[in-house]
Amino acid sequence: MKMKKNSLLICLLALFVVSNVFAADKTVTRSAKQPVRLILDTDLGPDYDDVGAMALMHALADSGQVKILGVMSSNHDEQVIPCIEVLNTYFKRPNIPVGAPKSAGGACIGDGHKVHWTELLPAKYPHKTAKTSDAPDAVKVYREILSKQPDHSVVICTIGFFTNLKDLLLSKGDQFSPLSGKALVAKKVNHVVSMAAAFPEGREFNVFSDTKASKIVFDQWPTEIIFSGFEIGDKILIGKRLVKMNVQNDPVKEVYETCFAEGDQNGRQSWDLTAVLVAIKGYSPYYKIERGTVKVVKEDGSNDWTPNTKGKHLRLIEKIPHQQMAEIIENYTMHQPK
Repeated sequence: MKMKKNSLLICLLALFVVSNVFAADKTVTRSAKQPVRLILDTDLGPDYDDVGAMALMHALADSGQVKILGVMSSNHDEQVIPCIEVLNTYFKRPNIPVGAPKSAGGACIGDGHKVHWTELLPAKYPHKTAKTSDAPDAVKVYREILSKQPDHSVVICTIGFFTNLKDLLLSKGDQFSPLSGKALVAKKVNHVVSMAAAFPEGREFNVFSDTKASKIVFDQWPTEIIFSGFEIGDKILIGKRLVKMNVQNDPVKEVYETCFAEGDQNGRQSWDLTAVLVAIKGYSPYYKIERGTVKVVKEDGSNDWTPNTKGKHLRLIEKIPHQQMAEIIENYTMHQPK
């Protein structure tokens, strides 16, 4: 009788463990691992999936899975930094360092909607910086943050243009570190996760918006880069449950509601959200990978992909159904600040 009770207890315990493993993406739970040291680089504004991506990042920060070191704008548009600060403040992290591009190149692109949500958010919610051009130089912020981190410890997630990463690569030694930008990256960065390019070939927005920067980063960046290509997030539609949440004064919900009113009734693509998810939680069990090399092959920003077992680039390949990914991702965007 005692053996049967013990067997039953073991079975119930095993069921409990398995159930919690499968429930891990249903709720925000505390990670047993050391948090990922993350710098997010976003073009927030041309699309609103960046807002969902930042909500996902903060949800995982609340569960202890990520330490947000900084959030940079790769977009010169004057509303980007104020919107970044609105979201950081809403999730009770108003002091996260921010930075903006100061080089002459790069893109300046607004949100492109009839109702300009990038103007509505700063008008309604608290933030510190009046406009993007008032923010510190992104390169200096990058260099200061990286210089203080353990070697090979930082993950950079770029969900916008490659302007800042190009400028960082080409930077020289300064008061924060005597190392060149490329040497500092090689010393401090573990890897990059990027929402960019199309596979096996194509022309994607984040690449062609600053083609020169994309080419330099693809060719010269010293660490591995994991690419979540256009095709990965394109089928993952979210937002229908988010906009029905019974909460008020939530800037994430408000942006999705505003943009849904102009269309996207079936949900919005999750291009940027997949990159942030992988940057923090890793690509497994969500995706398979293929190693190779991405090249910018035309002046218009078109790219191609060459499989190569020794390449420094890795591309995500769908592993679980996109409908399941949509449920996982949207659960995180619905998270409310603690």
